[in-house]
Amino acid sequence: MTTPDATAGAEEDRAVREERAVREALALVAQAPVDEPGDAPRTAPAHRGQQTRREPEGAGGAGPEPAVRARPGGTAASAAPQHGATDWDQARQCAARAGSAVRGDVHRVRLGQALGEVLAAPLEALTDLPSFDTSAMDGWAVAGPGPWNVRAGDILAGDAHPEPLADGAAVRIATGARVPADTTAVIRSEHSRVEAGRRLFAQADVVPGQDIRPRGQECRAGDLLLPAGSRVTPAVLGLAAAAGYDDLQTVARPCAEVLVLGDELLTEGRPREGLIRDALGPMLGPWLTALGADVVGTRRIGDTEDALHAAISGSDADLVLTTGGTAAGPVDHVHPALHRAGAELLVDGVRVRPGHPMLLARLDARRHLVGLPGNPLAAVSGLLTLAEPLLRMLSGQALRPRSCAPVGEDVPGHPHDTRLIPVTLRAELAVPLRYNGPAMLRGIATADALAVVPPHGAKAGQELELLDLPWVAGGFT
Repeated sequence: MTTPDATAGAEEDRAVREERAVREALALVAQAPVDEPGDAPRTAPAHRGQQTRREPEGAGGAGPEPAVRARPGGTAASAAPQHGATDWDQARQCAARAGSAVRGDVHRVRLGQALGEVLAAPLEALTDLPSFDTSAMDGWAVAGPGPWNVRAGDILAGDAHPEPLADGAAVRIATGARVPADTTAVIRSEHSRVEAGRRLFAQADVVPGQDIRPRGQECRAGDLLLPAGSRVTPAVLGLAAAAGYDDLQTVARPCAEVLVLGDELLTEGRPREGLIRDALGPMLGPWLTALGADVVGTRRIGDTEDALHAAISGSDADLVLTTGGTAAGPVDHVHPALHRAGAELLVDGVRVRPGHPMLLARLDARRHLVGLPGNPLAAVSGLLTLAEPLLRMLSGQALRPRSCAPVGEDVPGHPHDTRLIPVTLRAELAVPLRYNGPAMLRGIATADALAVVPPHGAKAGQELELLDLPWVAGGFT
């Protein structure tokens, strides 16, 4: 006869077996590679902010099972593949389209204020360059065959109208000075010899026109120097000044504001008593500046839906960037706050590791929000996936040309998602860096780029797309 205790024990054993089977099935579906911890938050994380979400470990460690989350307005779905999540490349294209649909403000600014902005109109030469024949060297302007009689006085840069040279005459001339009429050539000082202070002899063959920069050698008035859409670099400022410009017509930098979420974040000192340092607040502002944005501020927001909704609704920035809170846990407030604000979700989850809970929303006709995951490397993934293409379009830039390099070793992949891993470039190879977990910044701090690894991984020597980092691509000044 079966006792009640035995029946209860059998039921408990069966429940344990069923739970284990479910966990094993989910692990097979959403298994992460050995060196790639996932970054899907559990339904009820202990902390909502940076580096504190409990995440499934890869094969290298025993961690909690992959998350199952209920998407807003839908039913629970396994984290991999995510129903409704957008492919990585399609997410970037969506962000670029969203930015290109907003016409950037065009203004005219003095040269000193245009650095980093984008030309809104073609840069055309206002004059010939050079605008008159000039000497390319310090030496002697001579007319006719030598030897030559030395004329008194020097011709210096800035002299407006030097006297024409008579045949057989020579006069000392400085680099950049206007060449007198009827000059045959300029002889460099080191290629000449003067006797008795009055007769000049050449010590090398003299070719007509040598060391003279003729008028219009670089461009003629009206020539196109740079097309609209070119970014204003220090060299562009120099070219514009040489061509006679005092100001430039450019696309104004889009404004960005960073909202840092998480009551567990410290702004100074060492982590302590369950509190951690805010790694994203100090990083995101300079990164957005390098991408062409004018960052109006970085604010810490209380960890409530009301506080976040008020901050989003009250921001006038073209781009609002939030950190953390993009999943569907009880303390993840981004989705509810966006719903209250009447925002339109353009991208809600991306098939990329780390960072798949990222999102892009249209707040109104001109303003957008990019929601970054709270883990630092996952946030970098969101920056490069959604924020960069959006900002490039808002600021009038073209998308960055794609670059590739062969990977230096085998790279494990995710079964369903794209992976972004920090790499360093050595001998034309992209060498993966070790510290590439979602909560880690140690790898990205020494990286030259992020490599785009397709699902199922890549073999050594396979060409992978590279996402340049601002400090490598020249975005920081």
